[in-house]
Amino acid sequence: MKVVVLVARILLGLVFFIFGLNGFLHFMPNPPPTPAAGAFFGALIGTGYMFTLIFGPQVLGGALLLLNMAVPFALVILAPIIVNIIAFHLYLSPVPMQLAVAFIVAAFEVILAWHYRAAFAPLFGGASRS
Repeated sequence: MKVVVLVARILLGLVFFIFGLNGFLHFMPNPPPTPAAGAFFGALIGTGYMFTLIFGPQVLGGALLLLNMAVPFALVILAPIIVNIIAFHLYLSPVPMQLAVAFIVAAFEVILAWHYRAAFAPLFGGASRS
């Protein structure tokens, strides 16, 4: 199980660190968006701040995972981003391969959350209060 957790942590960290940096530095080309995805991206760009709010936590969460620091915190940061990635690929850009990758990323998150479940126990009333 240690190997599975290590692989999941490193791969999840790489995905978010690299794609988060790409959101700022644009070193990888993006495929042309569907009309719905294009409208969505246009709205995000129009805010002037959303891309920083989206890609900043990705870089932070990915870096924390790669450094094996504050892993439960990194998982909390990345969880809503992963939910949005899945929703985006389900509803706005339903490319099967990209959706499959989104579910693999979600599986890594679940594996790690399960491994670190003791850290999340207080969130669900699993720890006694002093």
